[in-house]
Formats: sequence, C-alpha cells, structure tokens
Amino acid sequence: MNINSIAVTIRAAAAIALIAALSGGCYLLQSAEGQLALMSKREPISRVIDAPSTPAKLRAQLKSVTAIRNFASHELGLPDNGSYRKYADIGRPYVVWNVVAAPEFSVEPKKWCFPIVGCVGYRGYFVETKARKFAAGLHAQGFDVVVGGVAAYSTLGHFDDPILSTMVSWDDVELAAIIFHELTHQLLYVRNDASFNEALATTVEEEGVRRWLDSQGREKDLSDHLLQHERYLEVIALMGATRDKLRELYAAGLPPPLMRERKREALEALRESYGALRTQWGGHAPFDAWFAQDINNAHLASIATYFACVPGFERELKAAGGNLPAFYRRVRELAKLDQDRRDRLVCGTSADP
Repeated sequence: MNINSIAVTIRAAAAIALIAALSGGCYLLQSAEGQLALMSKREPISRVIDAPSTPAKLRAQLKSVTAIRNFASHELGLPDNGSYRKYADIGRPYVVWNVVAAPEFSVEPKKWCFPIVGCVGYRGYFVETKARKFAAGLHAQGFDVVVGGVAAYSTLGHFDDPILSTMVSWDDVELAAIIFHELTHQLLYVRNDASFNEALATTVEEEGVRRWLDSQGREKDLSDHLLQHERYLEVIALMGATRDKLRELYAAGLPPPLMRERKREALEALRESYGALRTQWGGHAPFDAWFAQDINNAHLASIATYFACVPGFERELKAAGGNLPAFYRRVRELAKLDQDRRDRLVCGTSADP
C-alpha cells in the first residue's frame, strides 16, 4: 500500500472528473476543462526517456514504469491498453483535490451521483481553491469535511491515463502499487459501490506488489513491504474500531452536547492508540501525516471506503488458489449480485445504515 497516495491523502478513482462532465453544469464544466488540459500535456514515455533534456532521475523512473506496466498486463492480467504509457508534467503537487464530507453525527460519507460512475462519496476539483471553497460551504452546513490532494486517478479506461509528474518522486514499489490499483478499476467497476471497487483494487495492488518484488528476487524489499503492510493493517484496525464505536454512539440518541463530547473522546483515544503503536515501532509509522490533522467523521469514512471489504477479497483470492484469472472470474460473478447480497458475501455484513 502506497504511503504517498494513502497515508498522506486517500486517493480516489476520480473518473467523474471527465466522465461526469458529459451531463453539463458548472462543477462538471471545470472537471472537463481540467481533464482536457491534463490530456493535452501527455507525451509517450519512450519519447521522454529518449529526450536528451530529460533528467536522469526521471528517465530511470519512467524506465521502471515501463517495466511495471508490462508486468501488470503480462503477469497480473490487468488491461493492456494505452494507460500509463504516456507521461504528463502538470506543474503542481496534486492532480485533483477531493472533498469528503460526513454529517456531524454519522460515519457515512455524503454521496454525489453522476452519469456512468454512479454515486461516490467525494467531489474532485482540479483547482485547490475551488475544492476548499466547496468544503467551506459544507462545513458551514454542519458537515465534518476533509480536503485531500490526490496524486493519481483513473478514468476507468475511457481515456489513456498518463503517469503524472505528481507520481515520479515515489520509489518503484509505490509506482507499482498505484499502477496496479488504478488498472484494476479499468478491469472492473461497479456503479454505486465505492467500497467494493476500492477494496478490490487495494487487494490486487497488494498482491501485485508482492509478485512484482518476488519476480525480481528483491527479498529485502519484499520483507520491508510485508512489515509495512502489517503495520497498515494494525492502524486500519484501530480506525475501524473507532468508526464502530462512533456508529454506536450516534445511534444512542444522546443530547448533541454530550454526543460531541463523547465523539471528541473517541477520536482522542484513537490518536493516543496510534501514538502507542508509533512508539512501539520506533517513532515512525504509516499515517503520520493523516494523524497530524484534526480527525473527524469524514477522515474515517474515506479510510473505510478503501479497506472495509479487503479481507473478503483476500478470502476470494485464496479460494481461487491465488490464480488471478480465476479470482477475476469470481469477482465478476459477485459484481452481478444485488448490493446487499454482495456486501454480505464480500464485506461480511449488509450495507451500513
């Protein structure tokens, strides 16, 4: 799992940025303009590598991307198309800024609905000031809100997504993670079910990174990656437990002032538990930047979207004997089910109320 794209800010399959623009509107117009501007900056990776003016570090990174991209299709069975075969220097630290909101007394994110992609728990903006202005409006309405920069996203195969300048400072393990994740969205995407889509992509990402490192005989890097993965799971478990406690609290019908105090206590307990883990691990741990923020319901909702159903997909992969084509067939069958049944089978529970 990618520290840069998850711990600093939860990435999202922001395909709505262009696809939703087909239905018009001011928000959708800015999305279309931003996507078209990005597309205009794309260059074939091979051309960038061959250019004498290309910095050595960027050239090396793009060579790694080419190898990773080929591995994704040849070894993981992910779509073999033009995505991540071009490069775009966009001249800013993030490609989009996502706004996630949740009611003051709910751990469920507010949803916005768009053509093709269905309903999702965020809105993405290509301009940070617009994202923050929208977030301020939601905050004024009483929502818990978080704004996060996103380094990469997928248009679900409708366009050839490039490698972005926001990504090339990462190491090749992080690049592999993001490429495997986003290509999984192109492999399968279920309307109105972000938890299914993101957990599937996270599962394939993790399995793909393990196979990528193993194929290169990088035992030390693989060992480090597995240790990091274990630590991620411990932190995610803390967040999940806190989310469950808050859900129970919000259903208790307490007076709002008391509810707010109990909410504050639960979030502070989460921060203290993370601090204990951090000390145990030697003073550094995943999600440091995440915990440096003022945590609220929106933060917890965004994390849950990515990880709540991962154990179910891991069970499916194990049931398929680790065979990815067989796993993909099983997942496609699950995708055909109605959401309540799919949630029970994959997530182990019906959809949250």
